[in-house]
Amino acid sequence: MLVPRPRRVAPAGPSSGGAAGAGRAGFELTASSAITADAELAPVAVWLQGALRPPTGFALPVRPIAGRLSGSIRLAIDDALPAEGYRLRVDADGVDVIGGGAAGVFSGCQSLLQLFPPAIHRRARVTDAAWRLPAVEIDDAPRFAWRGAMLDVARHFLPVRDVLRFIDLMAAHKLNRLHFHLTDDQGWRIEIPRYPRLTEVGAWRHESQVGAAPGAPGDGRPHGGYYTQDDLREIVAYAAERFVTIVPEIESPGHVQAAIAAYPELGVDRPDVDVWTGWGISEYVLNAEESTVRFFCDVLDDVMDLFPGPYIGIGGDECPRVQWRGSARVQQRMGELGLADEGEVQGWFTGRLAEHLRARGRRAFGWDELLEGEPPHDVVVASWRGSAGITIAARLGYDVVACPDDVAYLDYRQSDGPDEPIPVSVPVTVVDAFRFDPVPPGLSPEEAAHVLGGQANLWSEYMDSPRTVDFFAFPRLAAIAEALWSGSGGDEADFLRRLDAHLARLDAMGVEYRRADGPRPWQRRPGIPGRPETRAEREANIAALVAQLPRV
Repeated sequence: MLVPRPRRVAPAGPSSGGAAGAGRAGFELTASSAITADAELAPVAVWLQGALRPPTGFALPVRPIAGRLSGSIRLAIDDALPAEGYRLRVDADGVDVIGGGAAGVFSGCQSLLQLFPPAIHRRARVTDAAWRLPAVEIDDAPRFAWRGAMLDVARHFLPVRDVLRFIDLMAAHKLNRLHFHLTDDQGWRIEIPRYPRLTEVGAWRHESQVGAAPGAPGDGRPHGGYYTQDDLREIVAYAAERFVTIVPEIESPGHVQAAIAAYPELGVDRPDVDVWTGWGISEYVLNAEESTVRFFCDVLDDVMDLFPGPYIGIGGDECPRVQWRGSARVQQRMGELGLADEGEVQGWFTGRLAEHLRARGRRAFGWDELLEGEPPHDVVVASWRGSAGITIAARLGYDVVACPDDVAYLDYRQSDGPDEPIPVSVPVTVVDAFRFDPVPPGLSPEEAAHVLGGQANLWSEYMDSPRTVDFFAFPRLAAIAEALWSGSGGDEADFLRRLDAHLARLDAMGVEYRRADGPRPWQRRPGIPGRPETRAEREANIAALVAQLPRV
């Protein structure tokens, strides 16, 4: 009943030196059990100890013993296995978790936790449980290297503790990329000491729009928050201990009204504007001055110092060009730069940022609108406009992360039911998410190799609390995790049976997921309009957007 589904699960054979069938009795964790680990796996062993101690009450000392100690959980590395792959064996003598690298051992430990009763996920001692494991052998490895989730903290801020909890939930589902959406029109969430007004001004708005209807009222309640550099170092270190790489995103040259509110000289003709209180796409965009490029390169320098991963997000999506067309100064700059039209302004700006990242050994990561500007080929594209965007990016030779909105946008409503809170776009059900395949049909093997994997996206306009994030994320994120780890095309009925058992684990973790029979009363938002679409309407809208991409 594991989620994601492993490649192979079988009953364990006899334990080493035992009589035929002796190993089938399984294993029970007791107060005398220990964890043994290769030296390089000490951090994983300490993490596992920290996961098992609270509910069991057992000390579970970590011992640097290479061989198996009877009654122990042994962690080891076997270079013959894939780096993220693992082999898990449980028999009467104990447990072996062997991985191709530390990340593989960690994934094996997550599967080990799922073999215990769900109460293993409680954070205080459980006195009425027996910690028995079935005799089993599991061989497993992921299909995709990029298994991610995007968390939007710009529209609604999440405190550090809730970000750490989300990372734990990602790791429990073998997800390994957190796309951290830190800036947007409605808020700037990262401290940049040389530009203090980004957080003094840009991190706060005086209210938030209620619902999605045009002209919807505000709630009259100020909202904001930001992460200090120490906060972000903590988040990065916490994620690294769980083999989650954080991909920070600084939006540009659109979705920047919060930055312009803080520093009007970044905008077109120095507008006087507040941090946006509404939802949608703001018309305020960056100007084309060299000083503005330098400003954002300075920001990216701080971002790179804080986030050691290879990918840095630069946005690039949904950038209106009306202000550029109407500005005499931008038109003058276009002439100075030899840019033929306003679309090339966007490509010029994001290209400069990508070049700056490359000079420091990083790769720019941005939305598929980047393709409209012929970006450098080391850019990684997050393709959200259906499968067409994925296909175009891969055929043009770009590495691509698939996140098509019709199956991977978890802010979309979860059914056609009238009780769905602030219903957005088309329904994306658990089964829809389970059917997600990052590789569209028709790609050659060489083109398909450019698909690094995929991610689910959690835009937070209507997620104003951690409880609401839970409701929209789960259990659909569990289905996305299976699609990315195990691959598409699995047995849906089998998945739903395993998911039903998995919900007991989510209960023990305190996750307020959406129930199969609909939202609970406190999860509804009666009387607040959304913006629902039919499938036909959504497909037509996406087709119009895809038409702006290059032809292949």
